[in-house]
Amino acid sequence: MCWSATADLVAGVGVAVVGVASVGAVARTGRGRDLPLAALPLLLGAHQIVESLVWRAGGGPGPATLAWAVIALPLLALWVPAAVLCAAPRTARRRLLLPLAAGLATSTALAYNLATHQVTADIRGHTVGYTVHLSHSGLILAGYLLATVGSLLLSGDRRLLLFGILAGVGAPVCWALWRLEFVSTWCALAALCSLVLLHWARGRPLPRH
Repeated sequence: MCWSATADLVAGVGVAVVGVASVGAVARTGRGRDLPLAALPLLLGAHQIVESLVWRAGGGPGPATLAWAVIALPLLALWVPAAVLCAAPRTARRRLLLPLAAGLATSTALAYNLATHQVTADIRGHTVGYTVHLSHSGLILAGYLLATVGSLLLSGDRRLLLFGILAGVGAPVCWALWRLEFVSTWCALAALCSLVLLHWARGRPLPRH
């Protein structure tokens, strides 16, 4: 995220609190299938907190950098489409198999790259840039966006559609403004946009019996 370790820490704690509220709202409805998606702000908040540790370590290839990369890359690529599929109405589930397949393939490729190559972080003024060795990076990026943004756009839920639009529009903006720090800034944007998920969680209907 931009600015500093403190900014990441404050944002991370704030988004994690939103995640707790989202999980609580869904738990009260008894809709267990919604819990993975409701917990997404918790994951994104933890991710920002981890990046505050990257800041404090001065970048480099340490454990905080690796943890940041694992969450940002293979974990989110699979978590988001799987969580959306779980929460989606029956009518949308078949079309969500495509983002899920893309997420599985992308997550596997990213996990392999992280297991076989070192990840390093560089403090670049008020942003953090990460160096990850990726073969076929364009294809992997396309698969990643299809899995994450694509699943939200195909979810069949207007609130999740809004989240997907915000994340989708934010991706090229972050790329244009912070090309070398794209993943860091886009993940921070997604964390802040996940406030939409609290509205989604509070609006979930009670299950039919």
